[in-house]
Amino acid sequence: MLLGEDGFIRDDGVIGRLATDRFHVTTTTGGAARVLNMMEDYLQTEFPDLKVWLTSTTEQWSVIAINGPNARNLLAPLVEGIDLSEEAFPHMSVASGKICGVPTRLFRMSFTGERGYEVNVPAHYGRAIWEKLIEAGQHYGVTPYGTETMHVLRAEKGYIIVGQDTDGTLTPDDAGLGWAIGKAKPDFVGKRSLARPDMLKPDRKQLVGLLTADPKVVLEEGAQIVLDPNQSVPMKMVGHVTSSYWSVSLDRSIALAVIEGGNARMGETVHIPMPDGTLQAQVTSTVFIDPENTRLSA
Repeated sequence: MLLGEDGFIRDDGVIGRLATDRFHVTTTTGGAARVLNMMEDYLQTEFPDLKVWLTSTTEQWSVIAINGPNARNLLAPLVEGIDLSEEAFPHMSVASGKICGVPTRLFRMSFTGERGYEVNVPAHYGRAIWEKLIEAGQHYGVTPYGTETMHVLRAEKGYIIVGQDTDGTLTPDDAGLGWAIGKAKPDFVGKRSLARPDMLKPDRKQLVGLLTADPKVVLEEGAQIVLDPNQSVPMKMVGHVTSSYWSVSLDRSIALAVIEGGNARMGETVHIPMPDGTLQAQVTSTVFIDPENTRLSA
């Protein structure tokens, strides 16, 4: 079981709907001011007719993330007023109640691919609740985890980091996130742009997984990718490695990359020229572990 502090992976944020007219938005710890400014900018310049009030509550909350197959077992005896059953509290749910007698907003979400929860409590209770969870979690072998572990786990699951695995050119479809777009909505920010012909070209750079021919080789992040290693210099680069790690669970290296027409290149071999020679890798899905998502509800 893993228990982590707030703030290391929410580059794109999570929005929890508390009522018909109230939302709780989370970001990375360092990104709250930037996200608030962006939302204020849209409110004032694009949607001034909306009756919306934005305020930062960053200093008012402490957040503890709990991940792993025993996450629910750990929380259940401590939580009041929230039904943690799979039917009542499925993945991507939010509810209010109490934990250890303290008011909480509990999010059911995961950045590891395992069953996960985020416990939001008033800031001055953060340490006390952390210590209670650590104590109660000893029975399940609970251990704190940090950013490096988080990065490996999310990459094994194909969860992206916005700004690392994406840039300003990738659309949700390019990143394999087209399912998250409410395409039936009459309008949303970016809808017109997504319909432009250039956004629909099959040879756009798309996010894919890479498995090196030599499983012990960990690719360098930022390394350029070519299709033909024998072409003359300057070679035509078709993409680059965005994330690369050693996976203990798989006992091999894994990587994510953006490649021109990547979705149509599954199973193909691409080449990564390096100073000491050219490396080979096979294009794969971005999901290296549990593609059926069984662990989210384990």
